[in-house]
Amino acid sequence: MSEIKKTNAKTNAKTNAMRILESRGIPFSTDSYEIDEEHLDAITAASKLGIDPESVFKTIVMRTDANEICVFCVPATVEVSLKKARAAIGAKEIAPVKPAELLGLTGYVRGGCSPVGMKKQFRTFIDETVVLHERVYVSAGVRGQQLVLDPDSLVAATGACVCDVSLEP
Repeated sequence: MSEIKKTNAKTNAKTNAMRILESRGIPFSTDSYEIDEEHLDAITAASKLGIDPESVFKTIVMRTDANEICVFCVPATVEVSLKKARAAIGAKEIAPVKPAELLGLTGYVRGGCSPVGMKKQFRTFIDETVVLHERVYVSAGVRGQQLVLDPDSLVAATGACVCDVSLEP
């Protein structure tokens, strides 16, 4: 899975996430889709790629009451449980960062935020359901492109804690 699939000129450039995976020898591929500015969500990405939305993990960046930035990855079909997130982090309060803050904090924009290769290494939590999949999809760092890799590689690349952080729909 180490070969990168280049599907169109718009997504030919390597992202920081891809460079990091390559430098660490972590095998991955990419899959691209046409973006729709009105629907930048992970369920739409899964639909356009023709894959199970449970295998697409969206990246949610949050801030604690102590001003710590933390990253959560959960399947496209669920939300982050604030109660479980607070327990995992050990914080009294936690809330998603505003979309306008995302680029400055992570180096990524909404709809293209990868848990790999942010400006800083933040504590990262990946929902425990990640182990149910042979391969998972996360943003490659740009809108319209997904990294495809095995769950263990995603955990290794992000230094994540795998735990229950999802809120069922």
